[in-house]
Order: sequence, then structure tokens, then C-alpha cells
Amino acid sequence: MDNQGKKRGKWDCNRRRALGVGASLVIAGTIKSIMPNVTKAALPTTSPLANLLDNFSQEILNLSPETATSLGMDKGKNAALEFKLSDASDKGLTAWANQIRSMRNRLNEVKPYISKDQDQLHYDTVSYAVDRGIDGLQFSYGGGAASGFSGGTETYSISQQNGVTTFMADFLNSQHRIENQTDIEAYFSRLQAFGSQIVQETEQLKKEAALGIIPPRFIADKALAQMQAFRAIKASEQSFVQSLDSRAKKANIQDRHFSVKAAKIVEDCLYPALDKEISAFSNIIPKADINPSVARLPNGEAYYNWALRLGTTLTTPATEIHKIGLEQNALLKAEMDGLLKGQGFTQGPVGQRLQVLSKDERFLYPDNDTGRAEILAYLKDRLAAIRPLLSQISHLPMKAPITIKRVPPDVEKGAPLGYMNFPALDGSRPAVYYINLASTKLWPRYSLTTLTAHEGIPGHSWQGAYLAEYNKNVPLISSMMGFNAFVEGWALYAEKLVDELGLYTHDPISKIGYLLDQQFRACRLVVDTGLHAMGWSRAQAIRYLIEECGYVEEAATSEVDRYCVSPGQACGYKMGQLEILRLRQHAKEALGQAFDLGSFDDAVVKTGGVPLPVLRNVIDRYIDSVKI
Repeated sequence: MDNQGKKRGKWDCNRRRALGVGASLVIAGTIKSIMPNVTKAALPTTSPLANLLDNFSQEILNLSPETATSLGMDKGKNAALEFKLSDASDKGLTAWANQIRSMRNRLNEVKPYISKDQDQLHYDTVSYAVDRGIDGLQFSYGGGAASGFSGGTETYSISQQNGVTTFMADFLNSQHRIENQTDIEAYFSRLQAFGSQIVQETEQLKKEAALGIIPPRFIADKALAQMQAFRAIKASEQSFVQSLDSRAKKANIQDRHFSVKAAKIVEDCLYPALDKEISAFSNIIPKADINPSVARLPNGEAYYNWALRLGTTLTTPATEIHKIGLEQNALLKAEMDGLLKGQGFTQGPVGQRLQVLSKDERFLYPDNDTGRAEILAYLKDRLAAIRPLLSQISHLPMKAPITIKRVPPDVEKGAPLGYMNFPALDGSRPAVYYINLASTKLWPRYSLTTLTAHEGIPGHSWQGAYLAEYNKNVPLISSMMGFNAFVEGWALYAEKLVDELGLYTHDPISKIGYLLDQQFRACRLVVDTGLHAMGWSRAQAIRYLIEECGYVEEAATSEVDRYCVSPGQACGYKMGQLEILRLRQHAKEALGQAFDLGSFDDAVVKTGGVPLPVLRNVIDRYIDSVKI
């Protein structure tokens, strides 16, 4: 969920953050409580799997109230969850471990009663997530069972992109609704709970350090600086405090001085906990070294293999992924070479010419509010240009509304540069496509069309629209699992779709921007595996991105640091796209003239998001259904 190596997708990070900390709950009963009189000799008239998955969903919402809020599910019978946050203590982690083991046992019990293809799809998908969660129990870091289930691992409790203070402001500002007085009281409750989460996070930080699980020094220093900057803001000036009164006013709530109480909670509860965490982290940092690889950690090689499997949903070894990245990079550079020459960029290697292109004033916006407004207007124009292509891409009559917003200026310094939040399942919140406009120099015009195809339509927003607009066709649990290679693979495939359908026919510069995105995702395969499996240094990885993709050092450094703390995740984009393209070619060859692009794409999207091995089975069944 990013573009040109400069943006960090939030849907995956926030999902892992929400699911990665647990809360105690009572695990529901076994399948026998769902179908008490069923025996293997007498199959039930309806599959018990749907009931079981509903139970799983409720149990996970109880474990992760943040997920309930993000999905718009903290209402009605789940209204109490709006007042809560996940438990990040050992008790919470144990609850998640028990949850995953219980889910495995109950799935085993229901397996003999599955007879329908759709039930098999859901069974295989949930089983895969549960099994990856069980795999995660062997590691004393990286999120364990919850990270395995949610499809991605953050190695360290605190990093430049992980921790309570990196998650809290965005969650409160953009996820927690303010519609009535009850929502306000829930907001206060959660502010206090965030203080408790910081205390729990500090304890986990100390335990990890005792085991030698400390982020590299360059990561730790950056994370500490971010925490200190957060703490330096007066409580009354925190964005999530100041916004409370304006949001209450918008909701016509009479008493509009809620920010005073919120500031007091921050001052009395949250900041004291943060002071202790900063002190503890400051004492740990001198023990950090500069080795970027997770292979240095306890059981580190096995951990990276697990992380790669989470990121790609495949068992492809790191050496093979590295090789694929090198091959794809060479192919894409060759294609860009001709286009760059056609635009007058003829001198030097492709990477050098891309650097020159990135500084060309013809494609840059004024670095002021006028330029920012022009970028937002251009993004809306790009959405409008893509929508007419949707009838060729899909036969699903979806509306897929999208709101484009600037990342709020008060949080943009530490925020990703571009990301998309999926819509709420109840329709109360559309997909929101965020762009960080701290500096317009980060956004040459040629980069914005492919970004919009990735984050908007037919990428993430289209997939998210299916989950929201067709939520009765997809189990709720599908919105709680994360299959990185599917989600990011689909979005990267979406970028290719609009190129194939002629969007860049009269815009060769934007086609270069599209190819640069594709090439960069290939380079990620090389760098991620280089860092964690081949002994690359941080400097070597940074130099590779500068030389191959034409990045400035700051952008390349930010990307490499991301891979250091989220191993495997960046490999999902290209590996996922390549698998979808392989399956499409397989369907074309099998169906010949009967192949229809829209039907194929719909078969992919209508899964709701699955591991790539499961997607292969889906496409085989799709082919069989067309042949009939």
C-alpha cells in the first residue's frame, strides 16, 4: 500500500497493531455445542462452518476492540467494546495463544462436515491463518499467534513504525467515531486505556531486551526521537485532544469543552506512563548494535522464514525470491530505458536518469498550499479517468466511494506518505485515500496516476468495497485476517491493469512512473532477502535502491529501515502480483476464447482475500465453471 518506496501502508500495520495485542476472554465451546446431535454417519442439512466462523469473529472482536471499531462493529451487542482496548500484557498474549489453539481444534472437528466449494474456501483460508498463528508461538518476539493470524510481523515492540504512540493518534482521530455523548465517554475511557497499554508495552520491551531482542541502533535512535517528540507536545495541543471539541460540535453535542478533560487524562495518565517507557528504552538503547538482520536474533533464521511466509503466503526460499527480484528488475529497467530515451533522458544508467527525472521542474508542484490543492485536484481527476475502465476490469456493480484527504498537518511528519483506510463494513465510513503533503517535492506528477490505481481503484479501494458492499457474501472473519501477498499483490496487479487498458497511451511520462513502481517492488525482493538472509549491511541496501531506482538517500534509507523491522512484508507486493498474473495466464490458456478479464478479476476479488495457494484452487474452480 505504497508507492515509489516512500509510503507506508496503514491498513496492514494497523491491522497487525490491533490484532497483535490480546484481551482475555472466554473461548467458545467446541463444535459439539453448535451441532450437538451430528455424527459422521449423518451429515447436517446445513454446514456448521458458518456458525463456527461467526463464533470466531466474535471472539476476535472481544480480543481486539480496536478491530471492532475499525470495522464499524462496536455497536449493538458489541457496544461495550467501544470503551476498551486490547490487552498487551502477558495475559493478553496468552489469551491469543489459547484462542488460536482452540480455533485449530474446532476447525478439525468441523472438517468432516464440509461439502460445498464455498465452505471449503472459507475453511482453507481460516485454517491457513490459524496455522501461521500456531507457527508464531515458537518465537518470543514478533507478535506470536496474533501476528501469524493477521498476516504480518513487527519484530520489535517499539520501532519507528510500531508502538502505542505511533498508532494512538490516528486511531482516535480517524477510527473512533464521535456521534453522541456515549462516544465521548468511550473516548475518555480509551485515552486512559492507552496509558495502560504503554505500561504493558514497557514491560514487553524490557523482557525482549533481556533476551537480546533489541532493534538496531539506527532504528532505536529514530524511535526514541519520535517518542520524545510526541511527549514534548503539550497535552492540550495533541491533535487527538484538540479535535474532540470540533468533532463534538459537528455531531451537535451540546457540551463542547471535552478537550479539557481529555488533556487532563493525557497529563495525569498517559504522559507519566510514557515518561517511564522513554526512560526504560533510553537505558536499553546502548546495548543495541548496527546489524540490520533479524537472523542475529534468537532462532532468527526460522523467524525470517516465518516472516517471509506471512508476507508472501508461499514457501519460496529467500534465495529464490532474491533471484526473482534481480530478474524482474532487469526486465523493467530495459522497458524504462526505451521510454526514458524517448523523453530525452539519454545519459547514464537508468537509475541516474530516474534521479534527473525526479528533479525535473516540469513535473513538480509548487511547494505551498497552492501546489497541495493542485495535487488533491489531480488525484480526483485520476480517479475520474480510471472509473470508465472499470467495466472492462470487473462486472461487479459496486459504487466504491472514495474520499481523498490530506494527512493532517499536525501528524504528517511521522505519518506515511500515502495510504488507504478500508471502508467500514456498515457503510458508515467510506474508503479514505490519504496523501501526505508535508512537501509537494515528494510527488512529481508522473507518480500520482499509478498511486491512485494502487490505493484507489481498481486497487485497494475496489477490494475493500467488495468486503463492504457485499459483506453478506463474505464471512466477517475475512475482514480480520490479513494476507499481505493477496492485498498488495492485487493492488500492484491493478496498477498493471490500467496500463494494459491504455491509460498511459498519451502520457508516456506517467507510464515511466508506473514502471518505476513496478521496478521498485522487484528491488524490494532483492533488498529484503539481502538484509535478512544474505548478510547485506544497511549501507549496501541503501546504495542498491539509490543506484537501481534513482532514489535520494533519505527515501532509500526510510525504505530500508522499514524492511529491518517488518521483515518479509515488502516481498508480498511483487510475489503476489506475479502469482495473480500466472493464474490469469493459466486461465487464458485453459479457456481460450471463453476467457473474460472481468470474470477472472471478479473471481479473485470475490474471495474476500485468501492465501495464494488457496487462490490457485479458486481459479481452478473458476475455470471448471466456465467450461461447463
